[in-house]
Amino acid sequence: MSRAVLTEGLQALGLGLSDEQVDHLLDYLALLQKWNKVYNLTAVRDPAEMVTHHLLDSLAAIGPLLRQTGGQQVKLLDVGSGGGLPGVVIAITCPQINVTCVDTVGKKAAFIQQAAASLKLPNLRGVHARVESLKAEEGGGFDVVCSRAFASLVDFTAWSASALKPGAVWMAMKGKHPTEEIAALPVSVSVFHVEQLVVPGLDAERCIVWLRPASLA
Repeated sequence: MSRAVLTEGLQALGLGLSDEQVDHLLDYLALLQKWNKVYNLTAVRDPAEMVTHHLLDSLAAIGPLLRQTGGQQVKLLDVGSGGGLPGVVIAITCPQINVTCVDTVGKKAAFIQQAAASLKLPNLRGVHARVESLKAEEGGGFDVVCSRAFASLVDFTAWSASALKPGAVWMAMKGKHPTEEIAALPVSVSVFHVEQLVVPGLDAERCIVWLRPASLA
């Protein structure tokens, strides 16, 4: 059942994944369900709901992300990743993207490490830290810093600014168009695109807010 819903959703999103990648997504969901019993990684526990609310909701961002990065090899930081959404999904579907999931809860970072090992994803790692502590070293930093329902745009951009490398962008996954949050942003942060998303099987508003430091706008 889950495979059929996932496959149908992938077709609707125009994502051509391999059978192995589909297997990995379903294996990841099984891991999430297993660890959820002990570590409370996600409030959504129904397997069918998890396919739409977690997998397809995260997969809806893949097309926009690939358009933004041009399919290049990039480094992505998923802030407040929790159970790995969208970070693990990005790592599975985009092997050319090196994904770091950071969370302040040690058990959640440990789960990401377990997922990387179980699913044999060399491009995925979990880090137990506050995002503010991930300073961009010279020549380091991340090309894309993303979050999904993590914090207000003001807090998200303020806390993670030090992790950006020159020319990097923020990718904030949101529900309804966050008009008030955008209005509250400081002049140092520029919104250059708000992209509406349609999540197959999910009757709810979703969008991505793309931002960059204003000096680069």
